[in-house]
Order: sequence, then C-alpha cells, then structure tokens
Amino acid sequence: MLVHRNEIPVKPVRVLILGAGGFLTPKLRSALEQDGIPTKCIGSKEIDLMSEDAGSRLAREFKSNDSLVMPAALTPDKGRDVATLMKNLRMAEAVCSAVAQSAPAHFLYVSSDPVYDGRSSVINEDSSCEPTDLYALMHIAREKMLGQCCRTAGVPIAIVRPCAIYGAGDTHNSYGPNRFVRTALKDRKITLFGGGEEQRHHIYIHDLVNILKLSLVHRSDGVLNGITTKAASFREVAEAVKKAAGPDVVLEMLPRSSPITHRLYDLTHLAKTFPRFTPTPLETGIPEMISGMAGQP
Repeated sequence: MLVHRNEIPVKPVRVLILGAGGFLTPKLRSALEQDGIPTKCIGSKEIDLMSEDAGSRLAREFKSNDSLVMPAALTPDKGRDVATLMKNLRMAEAVCSAVAQSAPAHFLYVSSDPVYDGRSSVINEDSSCEPTDLYALMHIAREKMLGQCCRTAGVPIAIVRPCAIYGAGDTHNSYGPNRFVRTALKDRKITLFGGGEEQRHHIYIHDLVNILKLSLVHRSDGVLNGITTKAASFREVAEAVKKAAGPDVVLEMLPRSSPITHRLYDLTHLAKTFPRFTPTPLETGIPEMISGMAGQP
C-alpha cells in the first residue's frame, strides 16, 4: 500500500528522470515543468546505465534533495530473452550503487502490472506476484533490488505498477487502444481475435503522469497499481475507437488462437490514496488520443 510522507503536497526541489526517450518520460517532464518543478532527464547518451562506471557517474548527478524517477527499461519489443533480462538488471544495479553513494530524497520506480499472478480473480496491491515471463521477473527483481537499497539508505520509495498504457506517442503498438487507433486511422479497419471478449484495464498516459506527480509531491512510500478505470472488453474498446474515428471503420474478426482470459483489478486503494484524482474514461481518452495523433506519421 502507498503512504504519504507529505500529507500536504510539497513540490520537489528537483526531479531527475532516468530515461530520456520512450513514451512516458517526455510527457512526465512536460507536466512537471508546467507545474514549475525543475526537471532533468538522464538518458543513455549522458550515462549508459549498463556501463561499468554508471553507478559512480550517476551518483555525482544526485543532490540530497532530489526526487529520482526510474521508468527506464528495455521493453519486451526489445527482447524477451535472458540477455535482455540481464541488461535490465545491470541498469538497476547501477542505480542501486548510485543511491548507496549519494542518497536522493525520494525514489519513484515505474514497474508494470504483469508482475502479478494472472490466475488471481481480482487483483489488488496485496495480490501474489508470480511472474510468468522474463519481463515480469525483471520488474519484480528490480523492485526488490531498489527497495532494499532505498531502505538501507533511508530513502522512501514508491512503486507504481501501471496496466496497459495508451495515448498519442505510444511506442509499443500493443493489442488494444494503441493498435486499434493506428489501424483505424491508417487502414480504416480494426482486427479482433474471436469476438474480443477478453476484459482488460487500460490507463490513459495523462492519468499515469498525474499519478506519478501526486506520488512525487506527497513523497509517497509503498506500492500502488496504476489502474484507473473499470475493465473493458477489447470489443468495447474497438467500438469506442470506431465511434471516435468514423463510422466507415470496419471491425474484422479473426479466429481465436488462445483461451479467453480476463484480468480484473480492485481500484479501492487508488481512490483512498488520491481521493481527488479523477480518471479519464476510455470514451474521453480515445478521442483525445486521436486528436493528439493528428499530423503524426
């Protein structure tokens, strides 16, 4: 569960974000700077977290009143093998070394919801974590590594586990809102497997950014699922995209290659942790995404 070290929100003196590219970092940086929070991104061009001296170089960047955010990771599209797992763990090892040498005021790690046991009927922050692939194992290992080094250094650490993220600028094109919007705009077609019965949760990129901002200003400590809205079937998502993209978009059904599975979450903790947070429903987020993609290749 997530607890707040600052009951009253306090802007961080500075936020360092590890990872300069990707989907999340530019939007988080923009949102922080709009709120008047000084922000610096450290990408691989500045410090390669897999290099031997990454820990010491990174430690020299830290100030004792910094808040540190780590979304940097090699995602499954970069590889699902052991080599990719070890690269991701080396990155975390470097960050642990840096924290041990020069502790920041707060740490925020962006994990992922595949860490949970998919056999659970309804998942919450206390659910069992039993990763079924190396990507999920990586996040669990990183959570343990970073959690231990932060506890040793006396640094509060917030771990946010978002579900599938959607929005303009997505870099993964995963099955769901991101792929459906792209194919609807490009090919005027959305392809579903079976009838699209599977239910999943999706989080709008701006909602995730707001959750991360709230975690920073409250200097939160603990675990929170980045799950903001009720589950929707892929068919419901496709229908929402079709409604926003135009009536000429065709829904194509392909034979199912795997059994129907649902992944459902309990949203209670988020509502208690940030009671003033208002999530963006799919019916609003998808049209905003389409509008944001105007002019993009």
